[in-house]
Amino acid sequence: MLLSSKLLVKNMVCDRCIRVVQQELNSLGIKVLEVKLGEVNIAGLLDEVQLHQINQKFEELGFELLKDKKEKIVEKIKNILVNLIHHDQQELKTNISHILQEIIGLDYGYISQLFSEQEGQTIEKYVIQQRVEKAKELLRYNELTLNEIAQNLHCSSVAHLSAQFKKITGMTPSQYKANEENHRISLDKV
Repeated sequence: MLLSSKLLVKNMVCDRCIRVVQQELNSLGIKVLEVKLGEVNIAGLLDEVQLHQINQKFEELGFELLKDKKEKIVEKIKNILVNLIHHDQQELKTNISHILQEIIGLDYGYISQLFSEQEGQTIEKYVIQQRVEKAKELLRYNELTLNEIAQNLHCSSVAHLSAQFKKITGMTPSQYKANEENHRISLDKV
């Protein structure tokens, strides 16, 4: 039986982050079994020196190893949501609350309360901010209609997406698209 360690990594929110984490761990001579958003599975157990090296290297890159159980749960919630909104193009068959509850294995009321305490905002607000950032990206590419963007982001309608977009940015999607100085926010800052 192969022993393995699981590390949870804060601010690991994109495919590039996955590649960077994989490369850094390889450069430290650590055998990586799997890397996915916010999570790394490593062959064998790590000693304190290795953990210190990893933590130091990750901090230089803007990542952070999570140690507290509550922090780990919140980071897992964020990674699930980022994946659903930014990477998973499949239609949602159920509510996000049900998805979180099923994947994390905890009551949604507890998950929601914990997230709000740790992040200072609700899961729903975090989802809206993530949707708006993804909408900004898609608007910049100019490949999809606003209706297609709303569908991709699992919004009930274009009007709903537009209202959320305006509330966060102060502009309608059309105004944002026309503005030459539109700025996106890094996902780890949302």
